[in-house]
Order: sequence, then C-alpha cells, then structure tokens
Amino acid sequence: MSAQPDHTPTTPYAPAPSAAAELLARLRADRRAEQWVPAFERDWTKALEDARHAFSLTPLHEVVRTWQLRAAAAADVDAFMDSGQDDADFVDLDDVLGGRL
Repeated sequence: MSAQPDHTPTTPYAPAPSAAAELLARLRADRRAEQWVPAFERDWTKALEDARHAFSLTPLHEVVRTWQLRAAAAADVDAFMDSGQDDADFVDLDDVLGGRL
C-alpha cells in the first residue's frame, strides 16, 4: 500500500506578487474610484494586520480575489441597473463569490 493520497489536493488561490498594485491602479482608473479605492485600502490594511498575526498571506490573497471579482462584475452590474429590472431581491456578494479561502 502507498501512503500517497488518492487525490490531488487543491492549491489555494495565490495571485501574482504584483496583483494588488495592478488592481489598485485599475480601481483608481474606474469611475467608481471615489468609493472603491478607500474601501480597497481599508480591506488591504485589515488584511495586512491579519496576515501579520496569522503568519499567512491568505488574508491578502482573499482581498485581491474579492476585489478582482468585484471589478470584473462591475460591467454586468451596470448593465443590470441600466436595464431597469427590479433589484429588490438582491444576492449577498459573499454568496456569489463563495466562501473564504
């Protein structure tokens, strides 16, 4: 018998080292920059503190992943809002993005 697992473990999401800086530049260029940049910076600052306490980069990766998905979904959200459809039944962003890593 082998001591090797019969499945391949999944590797956690790890963005490129420059991903946060590239994302922040993208957010600054967006029309929502006034709201998004301070929110990203607030999330990033908290994630830095969490990463220091946990000795893990996972909180930083989660912030990058979440904001990448928000930025990617922005055009779809705009299209929905412009369509005039009823948005009374909303979906929590955490439900869309999935659980934390």
